[in-house]
Amino acid sequence: MTKIDNFALKIRLEKSKKMADEIIKICQIDKSVYTALANSERELFVPKGFGKHAYKLDALPLAGNQWISSPLTVAKMTEALTCRGADNVLEIGCGSGYQALVLSKLIRRVFSIERVERLAKEAKERFKQLGMHNINVRYDDGQNGWKDFAPYDRILFSAAAKEIPAKLFEQLKIGGILVAPIEKDGKQIITKYTKTKEKIHKQELDNCLFVPIVEGKTR
Repeated sequence: MTKIDNFALKIRLEKSKKMADEIIKICQIDKSVYTALANSERELFVPKGFGKHAYKLDALPLAGNQWISSPLTVAKMTEALTCRGADNVLEIGCGSGYQALVLSKLIRRVFSIERVERLAKEAKERFKQLGMHNINVRYDDGQNGWKDFAPYDRILFSAAAKEIPAKLFEQLKIGGILVAPIEKDGKQIITKYTKTKEKIHKQELDNCLFVPIVEGKTR
């Protein structure tokens, strides 16, 4: 890495830390989540031309009518996932890959599914350039899950749904946690599900805003 590259990296990480500092003024998150956000260069995951907006607490548009979530929402979703002690996580809706990057700094193995082929390819390339070998991306309908590597300690939905497909709960370990934005009464609510031997426990946490989940794949 050249001196110019090192300087650019330093600047991006300084901006990431300032963004994380803004987040903790608004919501309470674990120190590990703060550190993951402070060390995740969001600028590399936003569309060209949006670099100056990368560290604002705003969602930004992507290809395929998708969005990269607000960093504040990423923080809330990651906090709800309770990553400590988890070995693997399945993400439904990779998008640009920013949420997966944050998760990769907290959980050893990340499996992320994206239904828009272009976004899946771009995310794979970003992770390759960053040397992130613990993130796996698949082009598929996320509602099918990724059975090959199940069961998962954690599952994270990055798209709003009215309900969670039963097959995804089947791919969640006993004692595992699934977090999703659930549509209810015209709102979207970050909802935490914990799977036990007896039942699925549900906890509603906070309002949020995500694009709705869509069936099938698209190029």
